Amino acid sequence: MLDHLGVAVRSIAEARRFYETLGIRVGGEETVEYEKVKTAMLLLGESRIELLEATEEDSVIGRFLARRGEGLHHVALRMEDVDTVFRRLKEQGVRLASEEVREGAGGHRYFFVHPTSTGGVLVEIVGR
Repeated sequence: MLDHLGVAVRSIAEARRFYETLGIRVGGEETVEYEKVKTAMLLLGESRIELLEATEEDSVIGRFLARRGEGLHHVALRMEDVDTVFRRLKEQGVRLASEEVREGAGGHRYFFVHPTSTGGVLVEIVGR
């Protein structure tokens, strides 16, 4: 199931105004220190849009914004057992962009699959 779309933005404060104008509620903001990113989750029924603002230029999102500008960063798929999916993909030789399953915004466990293994899209596998 689609969990969320991650959108890199220069400013969450500016970006959220557009979505709030559409009547979309912001579920909360959070900073994930080790990822050097501030997040805001926009609630869309069963799915969400995650706004991603770099807290440091040398972060993944900071480098993405410098290279590509604002826009879609990743697609997140919700899976029941993130650890099993991680092991299975690793065993099958799928190129992962994460070294391990981590805990991120909202306490969700997640990892990323490299775009070379997914047809050019950065995919995040996230648990409940």
